[in-house]
Amino acid sequence: MENAYLWFKALHLISVISWMAGLLYLPRIYVYHCAATPGSEQDQTFKTMERKLLRYIMNPAMIATFLFGGILIMIIAVNGMPKWLHVKLGLVLIMAAFHMMLAKYRKDFEIGQHKKSARFFKMINEIPTVLMIVIIILAVVKPF
Repeated sequence: MENAYLWFKALHLISVISWMAGLLYLPRIYVYHCAATPGSEQDQTFKTMERKLLRYIMNPAMIATFLFGGILIMIIAVNGMPKWLHVKLGLVLIMAAFHMMLAKYRKDFEIGQHKKSARFFKMINEIPTVLMIVIIILAVVKPF
């Protein structure tokens, strides 16, 4: 069972890293997309980049993160879930909500209805970083 746990843990970490890459990169694309003229070639390029990043990297990585994370929970929480894991799961759900918010903004850009500024996207770009730091500390240090 320990060997299986290590494999699922590795797959979970690979998934998380892939998901985080997208969560950190997509708002940065939005920063530059805000400056593109609607209907221009640059606008179309950004739309393609955003759609492919979400569809082919971020969505599968998020699903895999939840799948492998769920398997790990089933393995380690046989005798009940530790308190730190409850907090970690809450933060992961906030991260998933952030993902969905980014997906909504992509649709706004797609139809030419984005209302947020480049400054807004620069500011929210820090959210996944803060969440990631706290989640990693909880998972590694297990403070409570």
